[in-house]
Amino acid sequence: MLRSVPLWFHTFALNRDQGVYTPGKARDHGYRLASIPDSFVGTSVLDVGTFDGFYSFLAEKRGAARVLAIDNEQYVHWVRHRWGIELSGGEGFRAIHRALRSKVEYRRMDALEIADTEERYDFIFCFGILHRVENPLGLLRALAGVLSEGGRILIETYGILGDAGGEDGALRVPNPGAVYTNDHFVHWQFSSSAIENLAAFTDGLSFDVHAMPLVDGHPRIIGTISSPRRPKQIAVETSQVGK
Repeated sequence: MLRSVPLWFHTFALNRDQGVYTPGKARDHGYRLASIPDSFVGTSVLDVGTFDGFYSFLAEKRGAARVLAIDNEQYVHWVRHRWGIELSGGEGFRAIHRALRSKVEYRRMDALEIADTEERYDFIFCFGILHRVENPLGLLRALAGVLSEGGRILIETYGILGDAGGEDGALRVPNPGAVYTNDHFVHWQFSSSAIENLAAFTDGLSFDVHAMPLVDGHPRIIGTISSPRRPKQIAVETSQVGK
């Protein structure tokens, strides 16, 4: 199975006792785990930009009733530019899906297309995606549109060095290839207040920062965009008013 996938992005433990793991490029992503719920029991989960599907399968393992993993597979171009390796798209996901006999559903689709669907989700993963899309506000609006009442979007994205959580709303555009060598797909660097402002433009949602770690010299932001629980409207019959 390991050799059937030209490049593994996520690292999966295939046999911990024997020390067998997929040779994933994302070996430094453990800092995300503290922000992920221990239980997804009974919830509906959407994983945006799933790649090999690590977080989809984690949510399923932790009890999610329904998991949809989506990816437009543009990472094929990213992998070719950065590592010179050719992928067809979805190889890693399918290999793990078979190994786990998973029920996670995979769709090859752009995240913006999710707005045209009717299903709603209690929890949405949006890891490593916001800084790579051309329209981050459009993406957040699309995700908010399929979020259940009281639901959450867990965001992880590229940050700005020295971000102290102020109100400057800084948003930077790095030179192509300046963030990662041979990676021309990092379009934005966000301050925490910039994400908070984007959330406010998205139906007035709120953003709470969990952590702003420095990972191998790169600033990251992890936080939750929340959909408020709106009070139920109590219907009053006109004929009863004033009696």
